[in-house]
Amino acid sequence: MRLLTLISISFFLLVSCGNPTGGKKHPTTFTIVTLKGPSSMGMIRLIDSLENATDPDIVVKIVNEPLQVRKMMLDGSADFAVLPTTMAAIVYNKGLEYKLIAIPVWGTLYLFGNDTTIKGWEDLRHKKVNVMARGMTPDVLFRYLLQKNGLDPEKDIMLDYRFPTHIDLANAVASGQASLGVISEPLVSQVMHRNKTVKMLFDLNREWLSVQGSPIPQTALMAKKTVIRDNPALVEQILDAYQRSARWVNDNQDSAAVLIVRHQILDDIQVAQQAIPGSGLRLVRASAISRQIQDYLHVFFEMNPQITGGKMPDEEFYY
Repeated sequence: MRLLTLISISFFLLVSCGNPTGGKKHPTTFTIVTLKGPSSMGMIRLIDSLENATDPDIVVKIVNEPLQVRKMMLDGSADFAVLPTTMAAIVYNKGLEYKLIAIPVWGTLYLFGNDTTIKGWEDLRHKKVNVMARGMTPDVLFRYLLQKNGLDPEKDIMLDYRFPTHIDLANAVASGQASLGVISEPLVSQVMHRNKTVKMLFDLNREWLSVQGSPIPQTALMAKKTVIRDNPALVEQILDAYQRSARWVNDNQDSAAVLIVRHQILDDIQVAQQAIPGSGLRLVRASAISRQIQDYLHVFFEMNPQITGGKMPDEEFYY
């Protein structure tokens, strides 16, 4: 897979621009940076349909890790950015000039393994569960659910962080090095494709819903404040295009899987087909669900204030 994919998108196909007579195109190039995985899977129709544009007024960059997204936000090269919602709160609280404009990906976390004795939360008592990166979203969310289901994550269960990245952990679960692991789509489908004995034990998104009464707003779409101020029509058009693309992916999973492989987001059509339903692809504007996002972030803030940047984001966080 490529570390970075550059797809030029015709600005003309997203927004009307140029001078009043329709002659000259807008000279500015806008950059959308998104993550390899559900974030780019949801916008794949948009990416593919505009790939061959000859006038690249918009460039989409697909990267592997959230830290790469944050780097582009720090240096100002990202006009739009897709990243974990908790990281969105951090960059906002650190003073970066971006606002949250939508949630494009909802809960994608699952507890997987080959321990068939696990039927309920109590069955996890005294078990070892592998989780990537202590203090990151999967870890804090899993700890919260353990507490809500009567288990002390420090005493009643062994949390193992020896596999530091989501890819390392998925490989460990697939190879049998980890009997229980918290992993996300599309890695879930890749693991099941490699090892037929590995099964989903808990849908953590469903468990969260039963506790909180609302789904997990896991991934955020942010936009530069200057872009929002100077190009509000562009922001609206990108929101609309991303939303329509996500709907198309859900409604046309076989065709979408072909595009997902074509653009090297995943390398197997069958895995892509299997991953789409569990990837939470649904763009909702932040203005419509700001309270829900706030409640989600508050859980993390209460568990570990640093995971939201030391404080809760204020109302100016939302577009």
